Amino acid sequence: RTYSGTETEGQLLNSFVQYFGDSLGKKIKRMPLIEETVLPGDSLLTLPVVIIGNGPSGICLSYLLSGYRPYLSPEAIHPNPILHTKLEEARHLSIVDQDLEYLSEGLEGRSSNPVAVLFDTLLHPDADFGYDYPPVLHWKLEQHNYIPHIVLGKGPPGGAWHSMEGSMLTISFGDWMELPGLSFKEWAASKRRNIKSDRVMPEEIACYYKHYVKVMGLQKNFRDNVYITSVSRLYREKDDEGRSHQNEDISTQHLEMEDGQKSLIKRNWEVRGYQRATDGSHVPFCLFAENVALATGTFDSPGRLQVEGEDFPFVLHSMSDFGAAISKGKLRGKADPVLIVGAGLTAADAVLCAYNNNIPVVHVFRRRVTDTSLIFKQLPKKLYPEYHKVYHMMCTQSHTMDSNQHSAYTSFPEHNVLSFKPEMKCVLQSASGLKKILKFSVALVLIGSHPNLFFLKDQGHSIGHHSNQPITCKGNPIEIDPYTYECTKEANLFALGPLVGDNFVRFLKGGALGIARCLAIRQKKKHELIESGDGGGEGVP
Repeated sequence: RTYSGTETEGQLLNSFVQYFGDSLGKKIKRMPLIEETVLPGDSLLTLPVVIIGNGPSGICLSYLLSGYRPYLSPEAIHPNPILHTKLEEARHLSIVDQDLEYLSEGLEGRSSNPVAVLFDTLLHPDADFGYDYPPVLHWKLEQHNYIPHIVLGKGPPGGAWHSMEGSMLTISFGDWMELPGLSFKEWAASKRRNIKSDRVMPEEIACYYKHYVKVMGLQKNFRDNVYITSVSRLYREKDDEGRSHQNEDISTQHLEMEDGQKSLIKRNWEVRGYQRATDGSHVPFCLFAENVALATGTFDSPGRLQVEGEDFPFVLHSMSDFGAAISKGKLRGKADPVLIVGAGLTAADAVLCAYNNNIPVVHVFRRRVTDTSLIFKQLPKKLYPEYHKVYHMMCTQSHTMDSNQHSAYTSFPEHNVLSFKPEMKCVLQSASGLKKILKFSVALVLIGSHPNLFFLKDQGHSIGHHSNQPITCKGNPIEIDPYTYECTKEANLFALGPLVGDNFVRFLKGGALGIARCLAIRQKKKHELIESGDGGGEGVP
């Protein structure tokens, strides 16, 4: 079935029961797995949108698809006079119903995606200039704009924020981490949480996101403990069953086979996976979607050096594993230092963690300490004193300094790891080619992380800016239309957040805005076709 915007919540939930029975109905014990011999038919659930990932990207998109609409506040005056004039021209319309390309024209910000910059300046006007202006938007819940959707996530709403190291402060201010319609400061005050600074701990943010889904009434769209195993496109021959091409939506594509003989119709998405039950068992499911939105973030696969010995159990790739080793006392009393590889903020967090636990550190990284692209160069000292403490040590406590090898911390700039040895030794090579062998107690490789899109064809390599290469946040994000966030190489597949280069929460919200506008327009056109009699009949995948 397909669902119209007017379908009642109860009917929609009853349809979900057959696929997510454990969470919606006690009588249903199993999600049916479609038989391979059965063509996707009328009895199978087809949703307008399936969102993969329940972090801030997926939450924000669900908020907008649930019918929440942003309008220019009556008393608001945006500090950008040109933008404010544009906003006044269509004050009666929600931002979702306006021309995003027109509104974002000429705006500049710290995102390469224009809609991200637009939405950010509406929510946090002139934030990059140090101002704390209130949002110029107010929100209305418009039930008729609800687009049925489901958000699938491995853990509770909030995504990777629930697994981040809890003792470290966030890079962004708490206000910049908030989602539309719920002030982080007001939420923290209502929970009597003592927020001592503008920066907060990840666990606070994770709790805020989980609460956000509840207070905004989005729970009915979220399914936890869900693991996706495949997302694939369905095809059908053009002359298969008359009804199959009569009910194509407006985004249908016709594909010619290589021999030029058969014409195939590109149909909806098939999403397969399983939900982990409370007893640990896996309950498989299969559902269909007209559109799929990828909101998985980039924390799935830690970056690897791809060197000999990296798979030894004493070579770790996450802060959580390092924290666990410390809490279990595995590093207590060790004479050899911890070897930390990487020059980003997570590596700096590890240095601080070791330093605060009186664990000696050897810090290895490829760049020069004067490299202008180091993240420390972009952080104001007053706001990020702990990171500048690490950067100061990186510069002043190098192995080349005549300091009798600092017992607490020693840096090795411009060095690469060549291999790890079973006797817990590491072979380093300097920029000049000089090799050095170091003994360590545990190694921690923190060189970034990458999205794991294994559930897509070719792991999603075909949808990046550089074809046939892995998707990465910086080097090869998914290529999208800048205003709709639809993949340019795959219709009806959308992506937002880190997958398209927006690492910061304040910018990923623009992706939700772009997708919501695109889908709202298409839903409106589809309903117009149905009402005119050109798109009637039972919807099939």
